[in-house]
Amino acid sequence: MTGRPRTPVRIGILGAGFVADFYLRALQHVRGHEVTVLAARSAERGAEFAQRFGIPTVVGTTTELVQRDDVDLVVVALPHDLHVPIVAEIAAAGKAVICTKPLGRNSAEAAECLRLVRDAGVWHGYAETEVFAPGLVKAKQLVDSGAIGDVVSVRAREAHGHPHEHARNAERMGGGPLRGLGCHCVAIGRWFLGYDHTPVEVLAWGDRLARTDVTTEDTATAIVRFDDRRVVQVEVGWNHIAGLDVRNEIHGTAGWIGTDETGETGVRAFAGRSAGYVMEKAGAATGWITPVPDEPWVYGYHGEMAHFIECFLAGEQPRQTFVDGVIDNAVIDAAYRSIETGTWSPVDLSDI
Repeated sequence: MTGRPRTPVRIGILGAGFVADFYLRALQHVRGHEVTVLAARSAERGAEFAQRFGIPTVVGTTTELVQRDDVDLVVVALPHDLHVPIVAEIAAAGKAVICTKPLGRNSAEAAECLRLVRDAGVWHGYAETEVFAPGLVKAKQLVDSGAIGDVVSVRAREAHGHPHEHARNAERMGGGPLRGLGCHCVAIGRWFLGYDHTPVEVLAWGDRLARTDVTTEDTATAIVRFDDRRVVQVEVGWNHIAGLDVRNEIHGTAGWIGTDETGETGVRAFAGRSAGYVMEKAGAATGWITPVPDEPWVYGYHGEMAHFIECFLAGEQPRQTFVDGVIDNAVIDAAYRSIETGTWSPVDLSDI
């Protein structure tokens, strides 16, 4: 990336679904940008988003969006089975790109996305929200201050009982919750152990224990061993019917840190009638509920978008790039191989 980008950066959004809604809600609180265009397959959905978020232009295809002169940076808010061809179009148009997680259905697809942006020489950010979540950012500050000594291990859990329709399709997903949720857990572990250390092998177990609407695992655990013998423990599942369960533990030689993004929201209510939308993947809208006051903030969408725009305008590499998307996917690939063999499986990082 050469030269200093214009201010404000002009953003095009690909998608008008669940994730795009979170990105746009977060961007309302971020400076230095303007959303100039939205691409949506559904004209009705696109028009609704445009009106709600003050977006002046709606188009129907990626091609129309990336060819516009009023777009500097494209945010991909679409399922990951579409990422490779879409990143190819964005890179060919010379646009910078932020892509949602996971970067691909496997490390090969993620590596192809990385190759495309590298060959085109465009700026790229990988939108892994967890490393921008306020609770985890504070935990990292405590770790960096030496409050818990040296980090020995990390345990990361993400589970719920309500996967999106495309996530239940193994072909589109590239797996089950280990792929879609496990990428968050791997990213958290890598961040706290330090990016100067490399994941080398994985021992994993996964099975379909309860769900009849999927062909993949619905529950999985994995131990990721790094080059210095420390480990990250990953726990994921689609059987947590109570709703979204996101918890992390960082264990150190002189202390411990725990985070809970969904269980301790600061709000408790008993709804005798339906409360409507309570939170992402909520298990119920009546009875005892724990609404999240501002989900984009709590889950890290505000933080990541502010960071990406700041880095883009400064011409700097962001905290998460497509390289991280490749590494996280490679770890998940190794986990799936381990499930098949019942043994430790090496992490192949040869595509980076």
